[in-house]
Amino acid sequence: MIAIDPDTTDLRKGDLQPQDNTLYQGDCIDLMRGWPDASFDHCITDPPYNMSKKNGLGWAFSSHVTMSEEWDIFSRKNYLEFTRLWLDEVCRVVKPNGNLFIFGSYHNIYDIGHILNEKGLKIVNSVTWLKPNAQPNVTARMLTESTEHIIWACNAPKDEARGWVFHYKLAKKLNGGKQMRNVWTIPYPGAKERQYGKHPSQKAVAVIGRLVLLGTNEHDLVLDPFGGSGTTGVVAQSYNRRWVMIEKEAEYTAIAERRLAEVKVPYPKELLHRRHDDGDGKA
Repeated sequence: MIAIDPDTTDLRKGDLQPQDNTLYQGDCIDLMRGWPDASFDHCITDPPYNMSKKNGLGWAFSSHVTMSEEWDIFSRKNYLEFTRLWLDEVCRVVKPNGNLFIFGSYHNIYDIGHILNEKGLKIVNSVTWLKPNAQPNVTARMLTESTEHIIWACNAPKDEARGWVFHYKLAKKLNGGKQMRNVWTIPYPGAKERQYGKHPSQKAVAVIGRLVLLGTNEHDLVLDPFGGSGTTGVVAQSYNRRWVMIEKEAEYTAIAERRLAEVKVPYPKELLHRRHDDGDGKA
C-alpha cells in the first residue's frame, strides 16, 4: 500500500495504470482522468452527501454535533456538477457490467439516482441500511434519521446490462438460509472500528463486507474514489480482493493507512465451512 501525492504524478498522460492495493491522496476526478478505460471491476463508494452546515448544531443532552465539514458543503448547482463529473469518470474506468454501489442519505441519494438514470444505467437494486444506534435528532422538529441508502447499479445501459456479479447462494447463507432482503439492520460503527481516528460518515465493516462478498469475486479490483477512513480497502484485502482508494483529506488518509496496516476483518462464520461451493454468481 502506497499513498501517492497527485502533485508527483503526471496526470496528463491519460494512460497511467492505477496500482493495485494503493491509497492515493488527492482529487478523485483529477486522478481518475489519468487512468485508462475499464481499469476496475467494480466501485463501492461513499461520496459527500452535501448535508453539512457551516455551524454544526448540538444540544444539551448529547455530545453529538451535526456535520459541519467544509468538504461536504456545496451549492446545489455545484453539487450536481461535481456528482456528474465523478460519476462520468467512475463509469469510464469501471468495466462494462461492473457493479456500482453508491451510498447516500435523503440529502443526496435522489440526485445521484436521477443522474444515473440520465446516464441510462441499469439500476439493479437499492439497499436501506437501518442503524439501530443512530444519532439523535437535535432539532426535535422531525423524525430521527436512522437510515442510509445504497444504490446498486450495473455499469451498462439498461438494455445491454447483463452478467453483473451477484452471489445469490452466499447471500442466503449469510441470512440463515433465507433470501436476503434489501433492508439491513446493522449498527453504526462503535468505538472498536473507530479506534484509529474518527470520520464523520464512516461506514460499518459489516455493511461494506456484505457488498464485497455479494457483489464482487475474489481477486477482483475494487475502486473507492472517496476512501474516507479506508473501510472499503480494509474489507477488500481481508476478503482476498484487490483495491484502489482515493482520499483528498490528509487526516483521513492517515486513518486509512493505519487501518489498512493493522485491521483484518474475519470471514463471516456462516460461510467458513462452505467457501468453495458458492459459485461465481452471474445475474
